[in-house]
Amino acid sequence: MSPSLWQYRAYVRLWFARLAGTAANQMLMVAIGWQIYDLTGSAWDLGLVGLLQFAPALLLVLVAGHAVDRYHRARILMLCMLAQVAIAAVLAAASGGGWASRELLLGLSVAIGTVKAFQLPTQQAITPLLVPIEVLPRALAFSSAGMQGAVIAGPALGGFVYVAGAAAVYASCTGLFLLAALLVLGVRYHHAPRGPQAMSLQSLLAGVHFVRQRPVVLGAISLDLFAVLLGGATALLPMFAKDILHVGPWGLGLLRGAPAAGALAMSLALSRWPVQRGAGRVLLGAVAVYGAATLGFALSTVLALSIVLLAVSGAADMVSVVIRQSLVQLETPDEMRGRVSAVNSVFIGASNQLGEFESGATAALLGPVGSVLLGGLGSMAIAALWVRLFPALAARDRLVGSP
Repeated sequence: MSPSLWQYRAYVRLWFARLAGTAANQMLMVAIGWQIYDLTGSAWDLGLVGLLQFAPALLLVLVAGHAVDRYHRARILMLCMLAQVAIAAVLAAASGGGWASRELLLGLSVAIGTVKAFQLPTQQAITPLLVPIEVLPRALAFSSAGMQGAVIAGPALGGFVYVAGAAAVYASCTGLFLLAALLVLGVRYHHAPRGPQAMSLQSLLAGVHFVRQRPVVLGAISLDLFAVLLGGATALLPMFAKDILHVGPWGLGLLRGAPAAGALAMSLALSRWPVQRGAGRVLLGAVAVYGAATLGFALSTVLALSIVLLAVSGAADMVSVVIRQSLVQLETPDEMRGRVSAVNSVFIGASNQLGEFESGATAALLGPVGSVLLGGLGSMAIAALWVRLFPALAARDRLVGSP
């Protein structure tokens, strides 16, 4: 970490808490997916796990945003970690005791999704309170680096520990979530109580109205939704590995890890050399590069080239992520950050979940190559279209200090 970020102790505690929590969540999802497929042998149930986690985020978006803006964010985050301690402990006991079932796993998937509905916007909204505004883009970039590292290491660690049984994975997750909760307990920042405010329809919808009235924020959030919705190729990687690149599971593992590796490298670079000028142009250019790399991947028949192109797509996406997160946080007053972050979290979740569905649906009609080709072209078209639809976003120069 850059020495200038080390001095912000609350931020450092949060960074390590998110690292432990994200790694635990990745391990948890590997174990739940493997275990439910082991129990049922149903691909439908595998998809249902993801859907049941996304649904609460959509249903609770307004309530979660209101809570994040009303209450102490570090305490909300700690409660989210403790809730996941309980979930992982139940799964460990059920797996060790032999009473784990499809219904239990699906029911706890809903519980995980409910916790994430509050956790994700809280994590987004708390960071600007822990560092000065002028270093926020670097702090967000380094946070992204930690998350990408956990996304890479978590599934691998979960798969390794699963050799000892599902209970061992869930017990490990319990420990990591508990560590995250203890770290968050030490996060201190000045919290100004908002005073009593009834939960009204107006207060619940304030985040939605705010986003609609701010072209820069709306353009940044919607850019992620449409670009990832169209351009994602992750769901089709098994088809590319087996039918086009003719490699086994080892090759699929390399393909799945390539975007995260590219994103990790780019996030580390951005934490050291943040975007200083031309933020809007860089953002839209990164989306165009993401689409072009996706296009190249669709046409590649060589494993090494495919890995490189996926890594480039992950790096370009990380540029987009850091700039978008910075713009959203910097353009939003603190009293609105929870509700705006909740809306942003739903857009991100929708782009990932619906993107996988879109990829599968178009692949059924056009084949995997046609689906990814269409997605790459779509992402490039979105970048060009957003220049016209959101000129204020395209013209944004500095992340910090612009009017």
